[in-house]
Amino acid sequence: MNVKRPEEVTPVNPDQQRIGTNLSFAVSEAYKLLRANIMFSLPNDGDKCRVLGVTSSLPSEGKSTTSLNLACSIAETGKRVLVIEGDMRLPTMSKRLDVPKAPGLSNLLAGLCSGNEIIHHSGLVDGLDVMAGGDIPPNPSELLGSERMAKVVEALSKGYDYIIFDLPPISSVSDALVISNLLDGMVVVVRRDYCDQQSLTETVRQLEFHNVKVLGFVFTYSEVLKKKYKKYKKGKGYGYGKGYSYDYAYGYEHSYEKSADKVSKKSK
Repeated sequence: MNVKRPEEVTPVNPDQQRIGTNLSFAVSEAYKLLRANIMFSLPNDGDKCRVLGVTSSLPSEGKSTTSLNLACSIAETGKRVLVIEGDMRLPTMSKRLDVPKAPGLSNLLAGLCSGNEIIHHSGLVDGLDVMAGGDIPPNPSELLGSERMAKVVEALSKGYDYIIFDLPPISSVSDALVISNLLDGMVVVVRRDYCDQQSLTETVRQLEFHNVKVLGFVFTYSEVLKKKYKKYKKGKGYGYGKGYSYDYAYGYEHSYEKSADKVSKKSK
């Protein structure tokens, strides 16, 4: 038997352990629920491409991981999906996936490359492509809000069923808001015991002010699913033995108005 020497062993990317087919059963099922809620929340306009945004109030809430896993779940239904790294200030797509960091979206919007050069297969599931953020530009907001961005989305929509923008946090920069007029809806990621009420309230206020259709809230690092799936033990339910353990769970709140009202009341 050939044993690899330590220097020959490919290191495990911790980011890749949380995306695609590496998810636990419970987390995978949660994404299917998220997928179903989003599909039911959007109008059925025939073959029209749905353009979604994923954002958060603060950095490090899990929006990039959510964007990729949601895209994977949708692609598994046979849909063609493109994830665009809209966070050109802090791009991380190349670290998570085996795709070039540049050229990317910023280079395309600056007229330095074509769309065919920067769209890559994700390597996660069939039908899922990705576009990295590209070289960090001096004017990300202006590029996202430009007429060229609108034309790019229009052109890309002809080849995909869903386009998902992984956008920067709303409390940090205005990038997610300037592109909101191109979106059919926004998903807001909220990290449990991390995002404060004031930040989330301000995020909700900004989205309301810009008339953004919020499809729901994804709660990361939640214990909700852990309790839900605990009942499936050996001899009961699905009989998988030890139930399900994971450290990145998702809950979905599809009632935006009720959630926003709760946040507003708590902040008073």
